[in-house]
Amino acid sequence: WNLVFMQYEQVTKEERIDLPRPSIDTGMGLERIAAVLQGEHDNYDIDLFKALIRASVEATGVPAEGKNRASHRVIADHLRASSFLIADGVLPSNEGRGYVLRRIMRRAMRHAQLLGASEPLMWRLVPALVREMGQAYPELVRGQALITETLKLEETRFRKTLARGLTLLDEATSDLSAGGKLDGETAFKLYDTYGFPLDLTQDALRQRDIAVDTDGFNVAMERQKAEARANWAGSGEAATETVWFGLREKLGATEFLGYDTESAEGVILALVADGKEVSAAKAGDAVSIVVNQTPFYGESGGQMGDTGTMSGDGFVIDIANTQKKADGLFVHAGTVRDGTVKPGAAVELSVDHGRRTRLRSNHSATHLVHEALREVLGTHVAQKGSLVAPDRLRFDFSHPKPISAGELEEIEAIANEIIVQNAPVTTRLMAVDDAIEEGAMALFGEKYGDEVRVVSMGTALRGDKAGRPYSVELCGGTHVRATGDIGLVRVLAEGAVASGVRRIEALTGEDARRYLDEQDRRVKDMAAAMKVSPADAVARLDAILEERKKLEREVAELRRKVALGGGGSGQDIGSEEINGVKFLGRVVEGVAAKDLKPMADDGKQSLGSGVVTFVGVGEDGKASVVVAVTDDLTSRFSAVDLVRKASEALGGKGGGGRPDMAQAGGPDGSAGQAALDAVKASLT
Repeated sequence: WNLVFMQYEQVTKEERIDLPRPSIDTGMGLERIAAVLQGEHDNYDIDLFKALIRASVEATGVPAEGKNRASHRVIADHLRASSFLIADGVLPSNEGRGYVLRRIMRRAMRHAQLLGASEPLMWRLVPALVREMGQAYPELVRGQALITETLKLEETRFRKTLARGLTLLDEATSDLSAGGKLDGETAFKLYDTYGFPLDLTQDALRQRDIAVDTDGFNVAMERQKAEARANWAGSGEAATETVWFGLREKLGATEFLGYDTESAEGVILALVADGKEVSAAKAGDAVSIVVNQTPFYGESGGQMGDTGTMSGDGFVIDIANTQKKADGLFVHAGTVRDGTVKPGAAVELSVDHGRRTRLRSNHSATHLVHEALREVLGTHVAQKGSLVAPDRLRFDFSHPKPISAGELEEIEAIANEIIVQNAPVTTRLMAVDDAIEEGAMALFGEKYGDEVRVVSMGTALRGDKAGRPYSVELCGGTHVRATGDIGLVRVLAEGAVASGVRRIEALTGEDARRYLDEQDRRVKDMAAAMKVSPADAVARLDAILEERKKLEREVAELRRKVALGGGGSGQDIGSEEINGVKFLGRVVEGVAAKDLKPMADDGKQSLGSGVVTFVGVGEDGKASVVVAVTDDLTSRFSAVDLVRKASEALGGKGGGGRPDMAQAGGPDGSAGQAALDAVKASLT
């Protein structure tokens, strides 16, 4: 292999100096060292890869020979890379590190498919990897459950993309033979419209000796980006944004005073309306104001901007929002309530105290919830977005699956545990490298200056952090003085917002108390309606629901008997004969779609030989239809074809099932008899 002798540092194009410590980059790596020590000529023949390849062979039943050898090697190598990335907190996504991981995983999954794996494969190989490397790398053992779950979910999702993409690729290349080339436009369409990556297109076509026009792909990609930029540049938003860069250049950054005060004096430096600087604004005008210094927090880091008032000699402005623009310019958007305002005017700035207090509470609670999520779910949890509003908080984070009710309760309990400590919330200005060295959590992809603000709160009670600050994050937002000021955190909901990204929503303080009071009132009202105590309400409700299920079963049975005319198995229940075929058809009210199939089975038994059609009409006026054909007639009539005729009469489309039983629906329940007539007409 190549040896790189590193001796100089290229300072500028003309200047080169000696390195303080010359070195040699051998490029050896663990695998090459192992190959030498084990007397192997190929990295994939060392014991580590042998074990993983053996596991892949056992799982697929395909020997690692001939053209299949490369696929097993790709799976082994990419399984290892993917597992370490996941253990380090990287989860598959469509951007940054997550996208690199997703591409690695999907390439291995494509090779699993080439080996004929009919079910997700890679997650089944994780135990073999942990056996081989878990002792030296304990993070694999700690993260095994997460690695397994992530691989399984990703491969399940990818199989759908792969199946669709390969079908489209086959159609697009049906007229190409070995040595041909797929045009870049088609490759880009597969990527842009159907989510089929370029490297997978290349990988799939390589098997057939077909190339891909990557230059054409790149041209199509750039054209789409240019169109997106042009569309944005032609919008009013773009015109408005442009003015802020000019003002930032001319006026400099706004000095923020809001960490220490909610009111201050300032001078208006500029007024902007409709994307342009203006010389004055009068009562009723919407205007954006730039001042030299402000206590108003500008929306950033998920925290909404402050509102309040700005007043001066003969004028008052109601500030509805504050935003940060153009790297440090605070823009106050509002409406002139009274008088006329001009640049150069002195102003009193006053932040809405109540709203700011609630924002502080929700922002500090977001930090606690973030750390509690990491404690309960694992250190792979990373912030993907947040909203700190005065009435709620919302936090998006990386996690591959839904959070259980028990986990949510634990997360909420931990956050409230820190709140009850009433611990001081401290802030320090530090060099960014020092802050991260001390354990401060930085958000991946966020840009930080040389000096950062570190916010710490609470004392950890468990684990490796016991006795140290519970939450330590780099943050420029506003926070409570002590955790007790938050009052209470109440988690409302959890759900998915994207693949591998979950969202949690919560209330704090007075909003949380009002929510709990409302829930308590509803429980008491429900208990009173059921004539039991609140403590017995759940048990009573369970009993009512069970009784309802029992009654629904009885009603369904009665409706079934009515539909069958009271007949039983082996009895003629009022069928008619059409072209030598017995036909039983009914329109039944209030029968659920799920109950139609058992009724159709009973109808077939009663007829012995024939066609059964039931149309069920729901309370919403929509219809479900089931057609059943006895086995002796499926060579003449397909239930699927018949049910589609019925569905058309009901205003629906399609339908599906087996030749002996098929189901469909339609919006027009009043056309039930027409649906029966359509089936009957098909029997003639």
